[in-house]
Amino acid sequence: MPWFYYAGRVMMRILLLLLTDCQVKGIENVPSQGPLLVVANHLNLVDPPLLGVSLGRKVIFMAKEELFRSRFLGYFVRSFGAFPVRRGQIHMKAFRQANQVLAEGSALAMFPEGTRSKNARLQLAFPGSALIALSNNVPILPVGIAGTENIKGRTWLLRRPQITVNIGHPFYPPPPRSELTKLELAELTNSIMEHIAELLPPEYRGNYAGQEN
Repeated sequence: MPWFYYAGRVMMRILLLLLTDCQVKGIENVPSQGPLLVVANHLNLVDPPLLGVSLGRKVIFMAKEELFRSRFLGYFVRSFGAFPVRRGQIHMKAFRQANQVLAEGSALAMFPEGTRSKNARLQLAFPGSALIALSNNVPILPVGIAGTENIKGRTWLLRRPQITVNIGHPFYPPPPRSELTKLELAELTNSIMEHIAELLPPEYRGNYAGQEN
């Protein structure tokens, strides 16, 4: 990684300390090594770097393809370990890259909703994270993010918003069947989102409010 990858992490920590009231819970639940699929809700553009400095280990992100269309921005996004994925459809190149990241024993982070929530509540998720989890049989680490939706406008700096990163316990997907079915994907997708919902305040749970694993 280029030098600004490490400088960026330090700068992000400083900004969080100075500009927000940020609390990370459950850091002891993060495996220190080995393949790991991190899944979280998505509220703000700051969520990926926030996760990157909150988990205590290097994390590689699947990022929306639009971020890579600018040569300048795409260079920086790639330098921080991200690779592009097309939202709302099967993207085989991204799928193979995700498998490679996990095969190398690294941590891969995804936002199952596929985009930022406009109302801070959980939206219906796409099955991509479930497909990758089932294909690789790696532990899934759920993370609930609250408060980053308040980082917007011209006055948020004056409010010093409270941000919480709540890290849950890793869990494994069910043993894969001989032939993967849409029902199996849907069940694991719901399970992933329910694990995330449990880590969020009730008002954030949206489509997964009132559900239990």
